[in-house]
Amino acid sequence: MRNAYNEPARLFAVMIHVASSVFPMTRYSFVLVCGLSLVCCGVAFAAPPQSSAPIPTSASTSAPAAASSVAANDVPSFEEIQAFTRAFEMIKQAYVEPVTNKRLMQSAIRGMLSGLDPHSEFLDSHELKDLSEDTSGTYAGLGIEVAQTNHQLVIITPIDGGPAKRAGVEPGDVIVAIDGVPVQPDAIDAAIKKLRGPIGSKITLSILHPDGDKPIAIALVRERIRVTSVTTHMLEAGYAYIRISEFQEDTADELTRALGKLQKQHGPLRGAVLDLRSNPGGLLTSAVGVSDDFLNSGSIVSTGGRLAQSKLKFSATPGDLLNGAPMVVLVDNGTASAAEIVTGALKDNHRALVMGRRTFGKGSVQTILPLGNGDAVKLTTARYYTPDGTSIQVAGITPDIVLGNVTVAADRNPSLEDDEHEGDLPNHLAGNQTATPDVDAGNLAVKDYALSEALHVLKGLALVRNNGAATPATSVH
Repeated sequence: MRNAYNEPARLFAVMIHVASSVFPMTRYSFVLVCGLSLVCCGVAFAAPPQSSAPIPTSASTSAPAAASSVAANDVPSFEEIQAFTRAFEMIKQAYVEPVTNKRLMQSAIRGMLSGLDPHSEFLDSHELKDLSEDTSGTYAGLGIEVAQTNHQLVIITPIDGGPAKRAGVEPGDVIVAIDGVPVQPDAIDAAIKKLRGPIGSKITLSILHPDGDKPIAIALVRERIRVTSVTTHMLEAGYAYIRISEFQEDTADELTRALGKLQKQHGPLRGAVLDLRSNPGGLLTSAVGVSDDFLNSGSIVSTGGRLAQSKLKFSATPGDLLNGAPMVVLVDNGTASAAEIVTGALKDNHRALVMGRRTFGKGSVQTILPLGNGDAVKLTTARYYTPDGTSIQVAGITPDIVLGNVTVAADRNPSLEDDEHEGDLPNHLAGNQTATPDVDAGNLAVKDYALSEALHVLKGLALVRNNGAATPATSVH
């Protein structure tokens, strides 16, 4: 009978030979260390090509060097290595279908990373390309941001304008089945892959709403998703609405252009609402840039991890696009990651008042580490901290003014639809000025209650500022 350990032994031998030619360790030491590297990624000692620059996520902008802080006694024992090689060969020999070494090695990496946290994962070359497309703002799919939470596939947010958003998909919805096939807790990664596909292809998601008692089927067609990360318009004279849907490579530049155009058309702003609701996050660099656009000084965010390269601090530079005009930031349970960085920066620097619901609570930093063969590891390398030194991991950010998930219905009582004024009375005296028409605040409340409340608060802050009292930057807390 063939030796059950021949195949893994050959793999170890190759790794020992490569490693011993680079690192000054004993051959026995390399058996143990390479055993660890085989379990982890198989290329732990291989430096990535110079051209394989790491892709920044809501994380740092460069890959950290290989960690050397693992304790000397924290290497796998011979028995652990033996158990791994046994399992490897058993699968090769006895699995119901043939399986390649490459598939087994990638599966080992995926399993190891998935056991760390919900955001660390292995990315093959196709998945790495998808991630790059996501950060550029153009990709083929359904327009949803998903995450594995409590062994479920949960929608963090539907992207504005995407097919999922138009179909009524909401933050917090759970995808329980895809095309009739249940999503298995131990196969979340495979389920996520099914969400993407050619433009025009159809897919049916079985969705369970947070307040629902049974799933509903939603038929969707995949589209080319072009995400415009920044949209602006005037709520009324002097008050702007700024919506950032996610943080892409050029979001900060988009914001600068959009606000410049808005103020050129309408003059200086008295205040602005920054809407970060259902914003899943994105690039750390973009979050820092957007925060800096509204700050003249102060800390924006700091990061801390085991490696020296993960200990970073970002500070604001002079140049507030709103020239100190008051701000209200709208958030909800879909406000995550990079969006929470901006929220925390503006809140802790007393630059804006935060309204809405508690944010998602993703306070970790992921870095893309190329493996040198076209694949990569997205690894959680640090936690980030708001200017006050607070980690929002799990806890999220609690708004200054908490709003319930409230909707307002239009008043259908005909007798109450029209307000009465002095001018409606017969034989009324004429006034010496023209009455100013009411702003249609009722319709705004019906369409978006939280936004209407934010506008009311913003007007109060602007009134205080214009009356010569302390500016909102120092008075909202």
